Order: sequence, then C-alpha cells, then structure tokens
Amino acid sequence: MTDTYDFFATAPRGMEPLLADELRALGAGGVAETRAGVAFSGPLATAYRVCLWSRVANRVLLSLATFAIASADDLYDGVQTVDWSDHLVVDGTLAVDFISVGSPITHTHYGALKVKDGVVDQFRERSGVRPSVETTRPDVRINVFAHRDTATVSIDLSGESLHRRGYREPGVQVGAPLKENLAAALLLRVGWPQIAAAGGSLVDPLCGSGTLPLEAALIAADIAPGLACGVPRPAWGFLGWRGHDGAAWGALVDEAIERRAAGLPAAPPIIGYDHDARAVAIALANVGRAGLAGVVHIERRELAALERPARAEHGLVIANPPYGERLGESPAVEGVYTLLGERLRTRFTGWRAGVLAADREIGRLTGLRARKVTTFYNGALKCSLLDFEISEERFLRGGARPAAAAHAASPQAEMFANRLRKNERHLGKQMRRTGVTCYRVYDADLPDYSLAIDIYEGFAHVQEYAPPPEIDSGKAAARLEEAMLLIPQVLEIPAERVFLKVRQRQRGAAQYDRQATLGEFYIVHEDDCGYLVNFSDYLDTGLFLDQRITRQLIREECKGRRFLNLFGYTGTASVSAAKGGAASTTTVDLSRAYLDWAQRNLELNGLKPARNELVRADCLEWIAEAGGSYDFILLDPPTFSNSKRMGRQTFDVQRDHADLIGMTARRLLAPGGTLLFATNSRRFRLDQEALVGYRLEDLSKATLPADFARSPRMHTVWRITAA
Repeated sequence: MTDTYDFFATAPRGMEPLLADELRALGAGGVAETRAGVAFSGPLATAYRVCLWSRVANRVLLSLATFAIASADDLYDGVQTVDWSDHLVVDGTLAVDFISVGSPITHTHYGALKVKDGVVDQFRERSGVRPSVETTRPDVRINVFAHRDTATVSIDLSGESLHRRGYREPGVQVGAPLKENLAAALLLRVGWPQIAAAGGSLVDPLCGSGTLPLEAALIAADIAPGLACGVPRPAWGFLGWRGHDGAAWGALVDEAIERRAAGLPAAPPIIGYDHDARAVAIALANVGRAGLAGVVHIERRELAALERPARAEHGLVIANPPYGERLGESPAVEGVYTLLGERLRTRFTGWRAGVLAADREIGRLTGLRARKVTTFYNGALKCSLLDFEISEERFLRGGARPAAAAHAASPQAEMFANRLRKNERHLGKQMRRTGVTCYRVYDADLPDYSLAIDIYEGFAHVQEYAPPPEIDSGKAAARLEEAMLLIPQVLEIPAERVFLKVRQRQRGAAQYDRQATLGEFYIVHEDDCGYLVNFSDYLDTGLFLDQRITRQLIREECKGRRFLNLFGYTGTASVSAAKGGAASTTTVDLSRAYLDWAQRNLELNGLKPARNELVRADCLEWIAEAGGSYDFILLDPPTFSNSKRMGRQTFDVQRDHADLIGMTARRLLAPGGTLLFATNSRRFRLDQEALVGYRLEDLSKATLPADFARSPRMHTVWRITAA
C-alpha cells in the first residue's frame, strides 16, 4: 500500500477542472488536467477513494505501460511487455475497451482483438491455458488508449462507469435525464456545497426523474456516490483484479458508511417539483432506492405555482428546462424560460439560481443577467450553465427579453462580428483539420477594431493594440466594449473564458511585469506536447503561437544534438527539442517566474531535469562569460531591454543583433552547428553585411503559420551557420 501508482480519471468534456479540484481534495498527488480527464498519482487507497467518492469522474484507470505504435503488430508486442499474471488468474475473464484518436489503428474492434490476443497468447505460451472473454462483468477490464503514435494500457478499476450510482431503475426514465455526474458538476459549479453548509435549501422546479435533487442530497449529507444506496454498488473493476487490497477497500467503505450516518440528519430541505405525474412517480421511486425519503421531497406542481418554501430564507434554485432548440425555434421552450424567470424574480430574491440551456442567449428570457456562464456537454450536446444571483441589481431593464434586443450593435460592430465569424468558420476548420487547437482567429482585420484574438482550446485571449493619440478615447472604449460583448457570442466561448489585455510598447523590465496575480494556469496542447498557459497574469500567455512551425523545426532537427535556448521564456522550445530526442537542453532566462514555468512545462511532458538544465542569468552576460558547445541554438531576444553589455546601457534588437549573433556563434556554437535567430520586431532587418562569414537563410515565410499570414512583419526567423 505504500507504493505509488500512476492513474487517470476520465470525465466528460468541460468537467476536467472540477475533477482536478476534487482529486486534490481526495488526497491525490501529481494532479495534471488534460482533455477528457485528469492524471494523478498516489497509493492504491487513493484510487479506491476516488472510485468511491468522485462525483464527476466516469472511470479510474491504473496505468500499466505506454509504448509507441506504428501498426497493429506494435500494439500486440507492447501489450505483451506487461506481465498479465500479476493482474489476472489464468482461468479468469477479461474484457478490452480500445479507444483510438488519430492512431494508425482506426478500427477499434480490431484494436481490441489485438490487445486480447496479446494477453491470452501470453498465458497460453506460459501455461497452456488461457483466460476467456466476458464483456458484462469480467474479472479484469483492460483499457487501451491509442493517441497518434502512442498507446497506453491500463486496468479499469471502476468497472462500469462511476456515474451509475444505482438509484435509477434500469430502463425506467422520463425524457432524456441528466447523467448523474453532470448533475453533480452543475451543483458544484453554482456553489451548492457552500450553500448547503450554510443551511440553504434547494428547489428544482423541473426535476424530471429527480437526478438533481438526489445528487444535491448526496453532496449535502456527505454521502459517497459509490454508496448512494447505503451499500457499495456490487460492480467494481478491482474486485477480480489480483492486485486488489481488500483491507484498504473495506476500511474506506466503513468510513463512508459512518460519514453517511452522520451527514443524513444535518441535510437541509431539498425539494423537487414537476408537472408530469409519471416523472414524479419515477423520482419518488429513485429517492426510495437511495434511502433518502426523509431528506428529498418530491411533489407534483406546475411551474406557474412555484413558490419559495416556507421558512427557507436562502438557498439555490437549480433547473434543467427543455433546451433542445435554439432561441426563436420553439415558442413553448421560450415560454418555460420566461415563466421560470418571472417566478425567480418575484419569489426568490436573495437566492442563487443555476439554469442549464442549449443557447446561452435564451437566458435573457428570464429577465436576469447571469453572473457567470459555464460550458458543459450533455452527451454530444453543448449547453451552458447560467449562474444567477437573484437580486434587483441583476434584473434586466424591461424584464424578460431576447438577447438580440438587449444590445443593438452598431453597423461597425456587425461588420466586426461577421468578419470574426467568417474567420472562425474557415480558419478554424483548417486548424482543426491539421490538429491545431491554439491559433489566431482575428488580427486587426478591420481598422476600427484593432484587436488580436487567439483561441486556446475553449478560451479566447484578446489583445487590444493601444489606439494612437489622435483617436477619440471614448469612441475607442465604446468599440472595445461592443467587441467584448460580441466575441463570446460569435466564438461560442463563455464570457468568463475571454481575457483582455492592452498591448503597448514595453520598455525595459516592464515587458516582464505582471498584469494580475490570479495564478490560474491551464494546459493546452501542440502535437503531443502539453504547455501551461496563463491568460491573466502576464502580457503574453506563455506560448507564442506564431512560433508553432519554428518549434516543429526545432523538434525535427535536434535529435541527438545539444540544444541551447537563449532568452528561453517558458521553455516551450526546450520541450519541443527534448521531445524530438535532443541529447540535452539548456534554457537561459533572467526571470525566475518564467524559469519556474519552464520547469513545470518540462515536468508536464515527463522530461527529466538531468538532461534539461535551467539557468537563471542575464542572457547577454551569460553569453559573454559562459563556456560550452552547442549543436543547435535558438536565439530569440526581446526587441528592447536594459543591459550594460556591449558598451551600452540598453539592448536594441535592430541596433545590436549582429554583435549578439556573432558573439553567440563564436563562443557557443559547435562546428557544423545551427543558430536560429528569431524576433517579432516589425521593423527588423537583418544586417547581412555585418555577418560576412556566415551562411544566412531566411526562414520567415517557411515558418509563418497560416493564421499569422496577415501580419508577416511580426515574424522573423533566420538560420545561421558557419560558411
């Protein structure tokens, strides 16, 4: 039990941040959020605790092996590197789940067969006996995730999906009920745990089969989801696994039973209403199966009769209205939202409300202005959780009305919205087709809207180029306000995931100054690399998107070579070189914050510090004083910086680049080596006459991504080698 294992918990899209927070609270270590789940580490008991207590995870996987695949034979061979006798008895049963994302094995059933063959052939060769396949409840369920050229083999410890709590009767439902973990995620996002702890009540006026009230009760009463019906659900993936620790599992179950008994008496009032008598009957049966009849009250009531419960001073109204249609397509759906808003405004002032909708703009029909909008996915359907504070300050003028009437966009703003929409439709499609998830979608295309807008996997980073003095500041501010209202709508990104910065010429240390201190980092992806980005604290995010092809070039050319990254920033180029097989990387930068960031990027990609050195120093001084020989050097200096080197008080890239390149090449570049010089100075011109004796190759066009083709002057890259 003292051994540390690597695990991966899967979750639906949009729930990864909630799952990461949940795992930390459950004692997991090494928590790393990624798409469709969160990696973590710890002893086996930690994974058991996650299986029992996670409210948002789907599955918990124990990682066994990761290996490269170029064909089905590689998959078969890789599976056989695992000693399966450690996990499965020879006459046991197994099932295989095979998932392929851009891998050479596109047929998932065929991939599952190859995995199964690899396992059973190993047993047959060793003992002459082989395990059999059982798809319903096998002793061991094997999960294989093939992503591009890499496959990861895991044991599924959860068995069936964790969202199945056990309180629903199979095959009996009304409409399209929310999955249990989505319901829990909605409640967590609108702050139900804190409201319940403060004694607040919960009302679901459209409760259907009761999923939201039931999940609210499990949270408020401190009941483990895996113990939702008072006893552990019978199917767990680890029960037939040879590595199972029964004592550890038993202790966790005993603890959960004690917490359930202590939490039930303290649960606040939780009420569900619905106008459909059949839905009410199903909900009551689900409440009974969960053993929560004294905690959750279900009643048939029309929405028009919704009232605040007696003696309930504060609390949460949570609702999942019909939301299959977009605004304007269904008068009946719009009527539900309008009526719900009227009841909230007139009966629940001082409460919080969470409303799930397919179209975030339909929330305007409630007559309330949302304090936050969060994107979730109900299966494949994208939907928005509207988080309201029900107070007069949040009421829309004129009451409920469609969003289209809330803000009459100017003709210029409509032109901006149309251009942005067109760019995203065409450029976004091109980026996604090539696997690019972070790209520039708008780059000052229209003079009145001098913005750069970058997409980062569900986030938007907006930079306003400061207007010149002759532009009226009031007009500029009004246009920016219009743009910031339109950007979330056009890009379908929640407003809280749109970040704004104002760019102006930075002098000296100002270019490194923090813009904020939120400390919120997110993981984005490029090829098979993960990078941490920060949208709020610094002028730049930590990942220069215009250097995407440059990083690919570095990766391709650095195999077996010693790589030096000068002015290394957050170390993204070093990650690319190391992932490409560089013999070593050295990253030099003056900023401690950026070097710490670089270290986290290296760790995120599983790159060991022994071969990836980080040096905190003034790069100009370090170049002049350090020794060493490097086969490939990236030299990407700032446009302007304070420095006493080279006999001047400042460094200017146009004025001083030839001296800098010459000194770097003479002192640090190995014979036959490559120096890549990069700058984003729009006025830069390489002084070729001052670099006689070097072979110069302009790679600016070759390394300019398509999404930056509108601003070629900001991207300069030269390859420099000794003649």
